[in-house]
Amino acid sequence: MASTDNAENTTPMHDLKTDPEKAAQPESDLGGETEPDPEDARGPIPGDKPGDATKLEDAGPPDGGAAAWLVVLGAWCCSFSSPGWINSVGSFQQYYEVGPLKDYSSSAIAWIPSLQIFFLFALGPVVGIIFDNYGPRPLIIGGTLLHVFGLMMASLAKTYYQFILSQGVCSAIGVASLACVSTWFSKKRGAAMGIMVTGSSVGGVIFPIMISRMIQSTGYPWAMRTAAFLILGLQVIAILTVRPRTKPVPKKMPAGRFAAPFREFPFVMLLLGIFVLTYGIFIPIDYLAVQGFQEAHMSEEMAQYLVSIFNAASLFGRLVAGYGADIIGRWNMFIIACALSGISEFAVWIPAKHSSIAIGFAIMFGFASGAFIGLSGALPVSVSPLPEIGYRLGVVFLAISIPALTMAPIGGAILQNSVNGWLDVKIFGGVMCLAGSAIILVSRLLYTEKKLLKVF
Repeated sequence: MASTDNAENTTPMHDLKTDPEKAAQPESDLGGETEPDPEDARGPIPGDKPGDATKLEDAGPPDGGAAAWLVVLGAWCCSFSSPGWINSVGSFQQYYEVGPLKDYSSSAIAWIPSLQIFFLFALGPVVGIIFDNYGPRPLIIGGTLLHVFGLMMASLAKTYYQFILSQGVCSAIGVASLACVSTWFSKKRGAAMGIMVTGSSVGGVIFPIMISRMIQSTGYPWAMRTAAFLILGLQVIAILTVRPRTKPVPKKMPAGRFAAPFREFPFVMLLLGIFVLTYGIFIPIDYLAVQGFQEAHMSEEMAQYLVSIFNAASLFGRLVAGYGADIIGRWNMFIIACALSGISEFAVWIPAKHSSIAIGFAIMFGFASGAFIGLSGALPVSVSPLPEIGYRLGVVFLAISIPALTMAPIGGAILQNSVNGWLDVKIFGGVMCLAGSAIILVSRLLYTEKKLLKVF
């Protein structure tokens, strides 16, 4: 990590193991000042040409201007089309179960949304390497083509394997390629990033309602085509506006650094905590509409609206989590919010056998769980050496992808094979949420030398 006294120095890997306080760059005790964002202190990166870091430091982000805000506009379009689409996958689970795939089990159908979420995160390391070497434009162009083509093919799908290949795989690969933006801000970075992430929540509100209404009025094929055309229009804007602030310089990471995160025990605990926590967060997201329709006795249309209600609450949750993270620390905010998500599954989702309670849970869980998406990327960034930030962030996303792939089929299997049905699904989600939060708390204590009241 770069020191606050000398931005040209980076922390050797042996210091990370012997001095976790130095590696993590923890913030001061409650009430004190916080240290600068590690991205603000750029040290030399292996593979950079001599003087590159100095030029970047001298120039600095413009922190405004037409070009910078156009990048935010394009990034917002990517956020709307990429995670915004992923946030609406729960509505498809419900539609497929009562529509074209009604002869298949919930567990089998669940592979379609699970594959979308899996590829969004699993390709993170690959996308990060391409982005570091070639910038965002090739990724946005290629991702747009794959995403739109996959949805167009899904509109023609008739059989289970066609839905899997078109929507579950092809479209999802395109989504992963869109998950890249450039950073043009320093002092206004929080505001710029806050504006950008609202795109995913807005997309998560609009897509379920639009798809549900159009399926009833024009049918499933044209609903998917309309969504594809909307995404294509937004991505044209992104292609024209999103560009890197500096020309990408291809770099090669030393081989030893690929294994470095796995030799750092607190980081391994972070990976384990994120892995467990993902089950608890995504189980309710994927089964929200199904549970509302089957157990809370909601109409099919109202059950679809639960996904939009969840995403609307998540929008405010992300904004509040970002503001709270500046006050009490990213790790503290993340742990508290995820623990509250688990508590809400036990306290509100278990008794949600009426529509009013199901709506209340969608609001409460959406608000609390907003921090998971909003801050999960900030945790590894705050404890990683500068040359490894992109790679370690990709490793964390890879840890999310595995439970994201298996959580919906596991939930479907529990629902079909357990005696208590929905009760066991809800207990499973709540336990995984609280267990994951506890493991990440252990990682945080290791990074801060067991200082509980520390802004971190």
